[in-house]
Parts: sequence; C-alpha cells; structure tokens
Amino acid sequence: MFRDQSGQSSRYIRVVAIVLVVAVLGFLVGSSLNGTGGDAQPVSAMDNSYRTMDNSQQFEALVAREVRSQLMQQVSRMHSQAASSGSTWPPVRTLPESQRKRILVTGGAGFVGSNLVDRLMMEGHEVIVLDNMFTGRKKNVQHWIGHPSFQMIVGDVVNPAYVEVDQIYHLACPASPPHYQYNPIKTIKTSTEGTLNMLGLAKRVRARILLTSTSEIYGDPEEHPQRETYWGNVNAIGPRACYDEGKRVAETMMYAYKNQEKVEVRVARIFNTFGPRMHPNDGRVVSNFIIQALQGKPITIYGEGRQTRSFQYVDDLVDGLIRLMNGNYDGPVNLGNPEEYQIGEFARVIHKMVGSNSSIVKLAPTTDDPNKRRPDISLAMEKLGWRPQVKVSDGLRKTVDYFRRELEQTGEIVPTGPQASRPKPAGN
Repeated sequence: MFRDQSGQSSRYIRVVAIVLVVAVLGFLVGSSLNGTGGDAQPVSAMDNSYRTMDNSQQFEALVAREVRSQLMQQVSRMHSQAASSGSTWPPVRTLPESQRKRILVTGGAGFVGSNLVDRLMMEGHEVIVLDNMFTGRKKNVQHWIGHPSFQMIVGDVVNPAYVEVDQIYHLACPASPPHYQYNPIKTIKTSTEGTLNMLGLAKRVRARILLTSTSEIYGDPEEHPQRETYWGNVNAIGPRACYDEGKRVAETMMYAYKNQEKVEVRVARIFNTFGPRMHPNDGRVVSNFIIQALQGKPITIYGEGRQTRSFQYVDDLVDGLIRLMNGNYDGPVNLGNPEEYQIGEFARVIHKMVGSNSSIVKLAPTTDDPNKRRPDISLAMEKLGWRPQVKVSDGLRKTVDYFRRELEQTGEIVPTGPQASRPKPAGN
C-alpha cells in the first residue's frame, strides 16, 4: 500500500542534528554580537555591533551567518525531497480529542494486524502495536515508525502489558497450520495466557476488547453453512487442536470476564482471508497457489481438491472488525465471504489468472482438514450492516501483484508444505 520507508529514521535524525547545530550557532552568534547570552538585539543594533568588531570577530560572525544560511537551505531541501519522494508518513485524519482513541493491536505487525493498523492510523487514532515478531514482519508497519501517534512494542502477550488504552484488538496468535503446529504448547499459551493478560488489562483500564477468533472453532462441521449457534465438531487431541481448542477457550474467557467482571467484549470468528502482506511462507491455500504459479512450480493440492473454502479480501475483514468493535452487539459474529470454492477449482482460477505453465498435482490429504467451510453471515448483516464488498477476483489480482513484488525483492520463495514449520524471515 505504501512505499518502503527504509532510511526514514536516519534522515530525521540528521534533520534534528542540523536543527540543534543551527540553534547552537544562533546562540553563539547572538552572544558574540551583544556580549551576553540574553535576547537577540534589533537588526540595527546588531549592525552597529558588527561595525565595532575587530577583524577576527567579523570573520567569525560572517562564517556563522553563512553556516546558518546553508544549514537552513539543506533542511528545506530535505523536507522537499521527502515530500516529493513519498517517504513521509501516509496521510491521517485529524480527529477532535473527544473522538480520538488510544488503541492497542496485539499481533499488529502481522498480515491482518498491519492492515488494521493502517486503517486505524489513517482514521486519526493513536495506535500501539504489541508483537513478538514470530509471524509478524517489520516491513508491514515500517511506514509508521516515528509517527507521533504510533508506537511499536516488541513483546509477547504471554507476559502482562501495562499501557493505558481505550480499545484492544487482540489478534496475537499464529493462524496458519504449519506455524501454529510448530510449537503447539506456545500456541496454546498465546490463546490462553495471552488472552487472560489482555482481559486483565481491559479490566484494569476499562477498555473494550475484541478477540479475533476463527472459523476453526467449528472444526470439521456437520452444519453447512456455519452459523454462530453451531457448537462445532473438533478433534480435541488432533494436530490442529492447539489452535482450534485454544481459540474456543479464549472465547470462553472473554464471556467469563464479560459476565463476572463486566468487561466489554467483542468476538469475531474469522474465515479464510487473503490479501497483501500475507506471509510468503505461511503455507495457506492462496499464498501457496500464487507463489507456485508465479514461479512455474507445481501447484499442490492436498487430497482430491473437493474440500471447500470461502475466501474474503483483507480490506473487508478490517471493515468488519472495526464495525464490530464500535457497534453494540457483543455476541460472536462470523466474518467471511459466503462465496464457496472447491480447492481444486480455486487452484485453476489462480492458474488461469497468473497465466502460469504450472501443473496441478494432488498429494496425500492432511489430518483433520475440514471438508467444508462457508460462513452464514446473516448476523453480521443484521447487527453490523456488514457484508464483503471486494470481489474475490479483484482481491486475487491485488494479491498476485503483491507476491510478484515480493519475488522481485527476495528472489525464489519455497512454499511451505503442511508439516509444522517455523516462519522464514524472507524480506522481513
């Protein structure tokens, strides 16, 4: 969305240094002209003092004036260059104090989190990002570094956080199967201890908290499409359980704090989401298919490809999260696109869009992979006035362009398979 902001911090440091030098020189010149460190004299008095100086003093004053002039010109040029090259921060609204909120986004350097941060910043709020950078990427929020309304904290939600905020978007947790299966105990801790810490913070500072839960809480559903009233069909001891059951417990914690401690809670059950800033190595359907197609590698399908998924573009999800946070409904809400694809069909859509010469191959199915997944979004439409606006085809084109740029910057990307895997730092 925004241009790379590398080097921005160093440029601002240089600007600050120049300003400090100018201030010191101004003080010295003023002192040499009037003999004190007090207020500057009127111009006519300064001219009279200049005429009474000896040659050495005149030379020093001339040098100081010239240095000051050159430095101020350099500062002006740097500001002009920064503006013309787009290296300043993205534009943000100016909100009245009564409307501006201080908002914590856990997992804010990740795929969904960083897109949410962009929206909140541009709306004029103050944003604090808390991320341990396991799946988050510095480049996702780099364009906000140094902005007076933005703060980045590298930390982990399993440890208590002490900040003063009005709202908490609790997104922190790896969400792709290879990543959350890499360290299942840590995944469970993130969903349980991390959520307890964020609820404790919300209780202390009287903040409203939104949990990004998941369609995975429905497991391999026997109800189709899935409504919020469906209790799910989850294997509690399978390889996906660390994530599925972790999120189910997190939801339980949210409503325990609501009922016992009167904390204002919101719960979003997110279905498959795609778009720019997806981690290249997250092993999900959209990222793998696009990366494989762009590089002419075989497009891999696990199973026969008849399992179904529903895909929403990230901008629609961000809009839904903000509507849910600021609305009055506090029950769980499905956020997803009810347009359903068979995985084999979806692979062919991407293959055709990219114009790839890749073959499509079928591999062994993965354990506990749901056969069907499609949200019933009637509740979101009724309570939030929300439904997806971006066509899947339009979102895919933007995502393909994003991964093309990633490949140009990083070279070859090896797609992640279904096995547990630590995120690779490619282009971090």
